[in-house]
Amino acid sequence: MSKKINISAGEFLTTATLNNSSCSEKFYDSLPLEGSCQFWGDELFFSTSINIEEDDQSLEVVNIGDIAFWPPGSAFCIFWGPTPMSQGKEIRPASKVNLLGSIDSQLSKIKNISAGTKILLSKYEEI
Repeated sequence: MSKKINISAGEFLTTATLNNSSCSEKFYDSLPLEGSCQFWGDELFFSTSINIEEDDQSLEVVNIGDIAFWPPGSAFCIFWGPTPMSQGKEIRPASKVNLLGSIDSQLSKIKNISAGTKILLSKYEEI
């Protein structure tokens, strides 16, 4: 069964549904996590203390609303549009990411978050 997480950053509150990968399990077991929002094109990310290797299902291109773990930077990422590495309308991370799942709602409001805003990820509780 898929697990859910809460994501909050300033006024932005939503949930995300995790897939059933081993990376998602390790990530979920590491919660709660907090950090400082950074942006790279239409990607929000923050570095974590988690160390998870690239898995055999890692992706070079992701979809709108995907959440992922970027092993080289130990970072949690939310994607909603092109990045500086994208070609055309594709959504391309800096390098391969391990897909964790996807945002459930409020995706369009991510662009209202300012760089440096504190972000908190926690195991699901109704918000």
